[in-house]
Parts: sequence; structure tokens; C-alpha cells
Amino acid sequence: MGVRACTGHIARMSADEVIRELAARQHGVVERRQLLEAGVPVYAIDNRVRNRRLEVLYRGVYRVGPLRDRLERMMAAVLACGHGAALSHRAAAALRELVPLPGPEVPVEVSTPGRHPAPGPDVRVYRVGALTADEITVVDSIPATTPARTILDLAAVLPFGDLERVVARADRMGLVRPHEVQVIMARHARRAGAPALRTVLSRSGGPALTRSEAEALFLQLVRRARLPAPETNVRLEGFEVDFLWRRAHLVVEVDGFAFHASPRMFERDRRRDRVLLTAGFNVMRVTLRDLTDEPEAVLVQVGQALVGGRA
Repeated sequence: MGVRACTGHIARMSADEVIRELAARQHGVVERRQLLEAGVPVYAIDNRVRNRRLEVLYRGVYRVGPLRDRLERMMAAVLACGHGAALSHRAAAALRELVPLPGPEVPVEVSTPGRHPAPGPDVRVYRVGALTADEITVVDSIPATTPARTILDLAAVLPFGDLERVVARADRMGLVRPHEVQVIMARHARRAGAPALRTVLSRSGGPALTRSEAEALFLQLVRRARLPAPETNVRLEGFEVDFLWRRAHLVVEVDGFAFHASPRMFERDRRRDRVLLTAGFNVMRVTLRDLTDEPEAVLVQVGQALVGGRA
């Protein structure tokens, strides 16, 4: 898509102008095919490769000048995988900040409808039958799978808890809605990971966004006890709270072992508790030690609070 469609209007530029124009749009990376289509002669490309004005990243893919930004690897990998290729899986998720950006030791994941081989050990190629129009888009000038398709792909490679957090984060960011994922999933019903994704989407209260081991453990206990599903990591009275039962006016904040590492953090959280209490919310704090040593006691306290608040 997009990255090759921009060559027509620059066909009358000089070779250097063409290279600079393309590189500026593509995170400092250009493809040999693009340069040829824009009218740059073969000898001009080869001369620049020899004198290192174009640095070879993959066969037919070059860096122009010094490293420009962290997205260069992604752009170069997609260009190197041929027409129709798109960033996918964890790489596509990282591009949208659904997961952390992988380090240089992690291969860039690319899906391609063809049989193009991986251009190098730092690129992992997934060969797919086709990527339809609603499964591929452009993000920051890089062809990438859509959020719904990305989530379907991730279902086959992520642990269940990580998958749930990605789905919840995508929903929270407004990138995709569950029904859009369901459409893609129905189209590829036999793909690996589809059953796990189906389970995530069928959760009572929807998929939950948790950000720590303690939060994940607390949510697991709530579900096993069949308590009403809380909202997770939501804004309330100007603050973000871990778990909220809105009808019961109950907030649960889950703290790790190292919580309150400084007096400033302690004061900040006590101020938040005072604001929420003034607004009529009961604030309960539990620690990771509580959840691991006395989970039943925690559930009893939460259940009693919910009954008292008529959740």
C-alpha cells in the first residue's frame, strides 16, 4: 500500500531529490524498486551504494544517511518483504503502543500474501493467503495489519492474560471494538488462537486491562468467586483507579510488595483516597501479599462491601 504509490509525482526530480523525498516519508528508508519507478537510473543507485551514501539494510532496501528513528527497522522489514507485505503480530501492536516496542534483538514480524523469504534473521515472515482491504492499513507511513487483524494474529502467539490486556487496551484507546474483532475472527475461524480470543471476548464485563501481577491476580480471584465484574483502570474523580464497582461505590486499589516506596507516593495516594471518599466511594486497599497469603479474606471483604453497596 501507500509507500509505493508516492513515486509518480517525483519522477522529474534529480536522483538526490528523489532519494531525500522518499526517505523523508519512510523513516529514512528507501527501496530500490521505488527509486527505479521514480526514474533513478540503475548506475546512480549502484554508485551511491558503493560510496555508502545508501547503506544496504536488506537486499534492495537502503538507509539514507544516519539512523533517523526507532521505526526504521519496521519500515525496512516491510519494504524488504515485497509488495502487499504488512507489519503484523507484536510489531504491529507495538506500532500502536498496545505492547512495548521490541528491542533490536527481537525479530520484526511481517505478514505477506506471497512466498517472499525472510530478508534476514531479524525479520520473521508469516505467509498468509491474503490480507483483505479491512485487514491492512497504514500507520506512520508503514503498512500494517488493522487492530482487529493484529489481535487475531496475537491470539496465536501470546499467553491468555497478555492477550486479554491487549484487547482491553485496544478497546480503551478506541482502536477497535469487540464486534470488529468478531468479524475478522469469523472469517478466520480455524486459525490458531481463535478459541482463546473467543473466550476473551465472551468475558463478563468484557476483557479487562490490568497492569501488574497483583492486579491480574486480584481479577482472577474475583472471577473465580463469581463476583460481579468490575471496571478496570478507569478514570474517577480525576484519578485512575485499579478496580471500580460503580453501583456499589466501591474502589479497590491493588498494591505490590514495594508499594509506598517514598513518602511522596504515600501522600499522593492518601490524597486520592480522601477525594474519592468525599465523593462517596469506599476505597479498599489490598497488597500482593494479601492476595497470596489470605485470598479468602480479601474476597470476603470485597463481597461484604459489594453487598453493603448493593452492586
